[in-house]
Amino acid sequence: MIGPVTTIVVMAKTPVTGQVKTRLCPPFTPLQAAQLAQEALLDTLDTVLATPATRRVLALAGSPGAWVPAGFEVVAQHGDGLDERIANALAPLSGPVLVIGMDTPQLTVRHLTLPWAPYDAWFGPAADGGFWGLGLRDPDPELVRGVPMSCTDTGAIQLARLRAAGLSVGILPTLRDVDTAEDAEAVAAAAPGSRFAARHSALTADLSADVSADLEVTSVG
Repeated sequence: MIGPVTTIVVMAKTPVTGQVKTRLCPPFTPLQAAQLAQEALLDTLDTVLATPATRRVLALAGSPGAWVPAGFEVVAQHGDGLDERIANALAPLSGPVLVIGMDTPQLTVRHLTLPWAPYDAWFGPAADGGFWGLGLRDPDPELVRGVPMSCTDTGAIQLARLRAAGLSVGILPTLRDVDTAEDAEAVAAAAPGSRFAARHSALTADLSADVSADLEVTSVG
């Protein structure tokens, strides 16, 4: 039986120039990287709004702005590491809960609409070894706390933690996070109708124009 999750939590950073997606630089500038981050976040929030849920939470590192759409409860992230921030976002919630990031603008409503029976948890692996989604019927913060983040085996460790707790785990499709320019190109291709893809297309066209102009100047000189 397909049913709405009770709560969807989006873990996100305010898209501030120089503070987000710095691994996109180069070829993108810090401003362009922040623009791509903002479009990825907005695409994600749009998809969450279109997904049946009784509560939608934006757990934000930074200050909210006019870009936050109606329908989200904004809470501040707390904790030193991402594991602590996720755990603290889970702590006040009752389940089921699905936690996602802001780095997969190719997400669809189908990815987020979970058939809970017969599962206690859902796990969405990321292509880089992390995870893009974590669903818990009973959102126990200790299931996340202490898991090393941003490592090539983060996803494997998190999945093992769930299974070691005796949970039955459903596996969601593997998605690619946007971390590098190569990732951005692949994700834009996977979501051609998204804000992210449109911004990526415009920025890469600008980059190509800059390269052409540099070549012309070089040849003239």
